[in-house]
Amino acid sequence: MMGNHSKPSFRMKPVLIIRTGRAPQPIRARHGDFPHWFRLGAGLSPARLRVVDVEAGETLPPPGDVAGALITGSAAMVTERSAWSERTAGWIRDAMDAELPLFGVCYGHQLMAHALGGRVDYLPGGREIGTVTIQLLDAAKDDPLVHPLPTTFKAHATHEQSVLELPRGAATLASSSRDPHHLVRYAANAMSTQFHPEFNADVMRAYIRRKHHDMRREGFDPHHTFRQVAPTPLARRLFRQFSRHHGLAAG
Repeated sequence: MMGNHSKPSFRMKPVLIIRTGRAPQPIRARHGDFPHWFRLGAGLSPARLRVVDVEAGETLPPPGDVAGALITGSAAMVTERSAWSERTAGWIRDAMDAELPLFGVCYGHQLMAHALGGRVDYLPGGREIGTVTIQLLDAAKDDPLVHPLPTTFKAHATHEQSVLELPRGAATLASSSRDPHHLVRYAANAMSTQFHPEFNADVMRAYIRRKHHDMRREGFDPHHTFRQVAPTPLARRLFRQFSRHHGLAAG
């Protein structure tokens, strides 16, 4: 009688979503929330996903226990230096030492830059919101994930703070007319975007509707911004390619 020669089963390390906040309740009710958008945008398997809500005080696992980490946006401000945020910044430094794949978005982008020695503060001229044009820079030409993108592409953005000075050794790969540091590479396994590759057009419109009073007060035309919202497949493709490149994506 032949023995069982099937390969032994093993459990893959989980992919971590570091949740630094929540979408506003009316947007959550209609469109879902950050972990859902990240899972879809990055092509992650629900069975392999682990969400840790650091804003609520949940503890992050050691970097060696996960396959990679994606860091969400937040309504909080990095400059507030909240205890949960500073603890997460320390974890980011440990994860960088371990060469863990890391991808930060919006607050996650700013927190990565802050954690690694950059400077974050309010964006000069006020908030950037809507579907914006992203321009690749010379440093993108040799980047394995970014160089296939066209010179310009569309992405969704909504932020008041920004990375004003990069950490030592980091490189800016793309900018907008308002923000010089929209896409940053820190190391072979670590990058971040100020824009939101996980947003779809409906989510972007929902944020503009929610912020229209603030936009008017700051001298922006919310109706024009709303009309300019468009699909952003290339921004999402970058998110998915990062996930695939580092073995985080499903399938």
